[in-house]
Amino acid sequence: MAKDVKCEVNSCNYWGAGNLCNASSIYVVNRSKEHHASTSAETDCKTFEPKI
Repeated sequence: MAKDVKCEVNSCNYWGAGNLCNASSIYVVNRSKEHHASTSAETDCKTFEPKI
């Protein structure tokens, strides 16, 4: 498992210093109807939680 997950979405609650994700787990889903993504644009991070 990755130790350092990078994220540049500074509006996310889990965004941390050095563009590190501070979430305890990461959930990424497939946007493709065939369930086989071939590019990052075909995926979404469901871990995202907006900062309040």
